[in-house]
Amino acid sequence: MSNSGNPVPEASASQSGEFKVWQCELCAFSYDEAEGLPEEGIPPGTRWKDVPETWTCPDCSAAKCDFQMVEL
Repeated sequence: MSNSGNPVPEASASQSGEFKVWQCELCAFSYDEAEGLPEEGIPPGTRWKDVPETWTCPDCSAAKCDFQMVEL
């Protein structure tokens, strides 16, 4: 399975259990599951599904539902 030096598409990576990145649709803030947001009490490795529903974007205060998984 050669990737010819190209990054693995996020969909393929997520199927193998790797961390995802979620991006706010309103301001483009990114939440990386691998990094978490320790300054907000969310430790590294926290999956998006485990982020509280009451959490809001630290940049624009958008609701968690305003985020989408993005391929970087």
